[in-house]
Amino acid sequence: MAKETLDITGMTCAACSARVGKAACSVPGVDEANVNLLKNSMELVYDGTGDTLAAVVGAIEHAGYGAHARSAAAAPAAGASASDAAGEVAREQAAEMRRRLIVSMAFGIPLFYLSMGHMMGWPLPGFLLGHENMLVVAILELLLLVPIMVANLRYFTVGFRTLASGSPNMDSLIALGSSASAAYSIVSLLRMAAAIGRGDVEAAHGAMHGLYFESAGVILALITLGKYFEARAKGRTTSAITALMDLSPKTACVLRDGREEVIPSEQVRLGDRVVVRAGESVPVDGRVVEGSAAIDESAITGEPIPVEKAVGDALTGATVSTRGWVVMEATAVGADTTLAGIIRLVDEATSSKAPIERLADRISGIFVPIVIGIALVTFAAWMAISRDFATALNHAVSVLVISCPCALGLATPTAIMVGTGRGAREGILVKSAEALERACDVSRVVLDKTGTITAGAPSVSDVFVAEGATRDELLRVAAALERKSEHPLADAIVAYAEAEAPGIGEDAKVEGFAQVEGGGLVAIVDDGEALAGNVRLMAEGGVDTSQLDGRALELADAAKTPLFFSLDGRLLGLIAVVDLVKPSAAAAVRRLHEMGVRTLLLTGDSERTAAAVAAQVGVDEVVAGVLPSQKEERVRALQEAGEVVAMVGDGINDAPALARADVGIAIGAGTDVAMESADIVLMRSDPADVATSMELSRATMRNIRQNLFWALFYNAICIPIAAGAFAWAGITLNPMIGAAAMGFSSVFVVSNALRLRTWKPGAKPRA
Repeated sequence: MAKETLDITGMTCAACSARVGKAACSVPGVDEANVNLLKNSMELVYDGTGDTLAAVVGAIEHAGYGAHARSAAAAPAAGASASDAAGEVAREQAAEMRRRLIVSMAFGIPLFYLSMGHMMGWPLPGFLLGHENMLVVAILELLLLVPIMVANLRYFTVGFRTLASGSPNMDSLIALGSSASAAYSIVSLLRMAAAIGRGDVEAAHGAMHGLYFESAGVILALITLGKYFEARAKGRTTSAITALMDLSPKTACVLRDGREEVIPSEQVRLGDRVVVRAGESVPVDGRVVEGSAAIDESAITGEPIPVEKAVGDALTGATVSTRGWVVMEATAVGADTTLAGIIRLVDEATSSKAPIERLADRISGIFVPIVIGIALVTFAAWMAISRDFATALNHAVSVLVISCPCALGLATPTAIMVGTGRGAREGILVKSAEALERACDVSRVVLDKTGTITAGAPSVSDVFVAEGATRDELLRVAAALERKSEHPLADAIVAYAEAEAPGIGEDAKVEGFAQVEGGGLVAIVDDGEALAGNVRLMAEGGVDTSQLDGRALELADAAKTPLFFSLDGRLLGLIAVVDLVKPSAAAAVRRLHEMGVRTLLLTGDSERTAAAVAAQVGVDEVVAGVLPSQKEERVRALQEAGEVVAMVGDGINDAPALARADVGIAIGAGTDVAMESADIVLMRSDPADVATSMELSRATMRNIRQNLFWALFYNAICIPIAAGAFAWAGITLNPMIGAAAMGFSSVFVVSNALRLRTWKPGAKPRA
């Protein structure tokens, strides 16, 4: 299956997005279509053929909307994203709505004053007073209405087109309501003219009461006012992603033919030499080839202390040099940089749908037809009750213009976009809306030890040489074996051996190297069988470790990892490696407990070492000595017991468990495999962000539920009032008030979502 992003035009409400999704899914070869009303886009999963894509575009256009495959467009600038495009679309919509609003208000206010002023005691010019000027007033009202309708012609063209295609949307409700008021008013105007022609002033005055030009015009003006504020608010939902994009410098200083040349950052190519001075931003990802500098990486990792960089060290684009001078070689540019990857992850998350959104989608798909049906029933009922066409029309129009499918459509995507953007600012990258929702319900967090609870930068703390062996012999075999391994513990041992005796073990002949899962390393070193690992591996190899077993237990009790080394069945010694617990680990576990979440430390290390680490951080349960496959099995067992499990890890061996968990959380400093398998990536590599990500999920889901409640409650209460169900109690609704309520209900939903921008980690939940 292939994926494609399509830009959709013409959508105005949730009914539109539901219709577009239905049209796309009706095409053979389409597996999934997620439509995002906020971003005016659709994420399509299909069979990858051009014919299927063309058929999808055709189906959407047949439904009354526009569609364009993004891959068919010109290549975007480096760092550009759909969210940035969504923000630009929202700004363009706000500008268009501003123009329409200016025209609507310029003519709508005089229209309202002219038609309603006498009821409120407002003064009118003499030439508009008296029965003899009734027709003049009526014609003037019509003339004031025409520019308003022309300025808002889109409501009518889109509304009636979608109505004709059998997929009515919000514009259809507006068009029907405003057109009905205008049409009835024109008929009344003609009746007035005919009565005046006959000289029947009383009949003309009676017909004048049927003029609703002000309702038709003010409905359009007020809805446009609400849409203007909605578009402005929607533009603010992408501010976090826009801020991320702004981190990337616009220019770069590259070395060309021995001279420095300033070029746009997007023109930097792989292998280019780039000069970065103090106070400048790193334009792309690369590696230092000359000089040194202190780099502020807080924009990417959240770490406030600058990191010293020298020759050979990696640099990340969008970080800032606070001191020094370096020449770097570009290793990743454009869409391949770390910053572009972060923006892409956030972008994809905001394009996906949370399971809770399916409820809104189902309701939205039938909402507008039901409202039109209610309006027709309301009209018929009031005609039967009052036998007054004007009264029946007034209630029917009120039903049409107060109903708001927009609020339903915006309730979830706005909160998700703001929530994921806010998470990105905290160094928490959520890959999908589904993961954001699932994190809210996590009851058990499973934590890997090395690199997650501990710093992942171990060092040798103790060396014990066995009887009959020498220190040099131990270090030679240890260095020769560990040089072949990629484990963090191996790096620590090699570094220690090099410091003790530079080059030791490099000349050793190593053959048949293999890693024993859950045990250690085995190889032929200088024609002898060498083992490196835990006591279980030694026992399997027939090596007697009794002389150092006591030492090993003491080291394990001190949260150190003891590793035995042997050659040809003879014990050489014991090397202990310590990996310090991260300073924030204990506080992170405590926060999880305060949230009602139980914790489990899952590690391949020895039971004593694991227990010592667990005691330091305060986890609820420890399972040690597990193989990578057993980690996945343990997560599955917890799920089968009814737990909602989040797995936190950073290594390749954690990938199966990360993929199995309900929510996989990868430490950002970990391997690419782990990050690919995870649903959430913590760029700061800080265990405290595990709790923060869950707090963010809970805050976002709380906001979504508030939005959905408001959208459903608003329509459930307002539609019956508009229909006149409470007229017996004197409670009725003017269509103009209904139009204002409709316009601002969407503004309320978007504004509520924007409250997430002020959310802070560890803050108490707000109502």
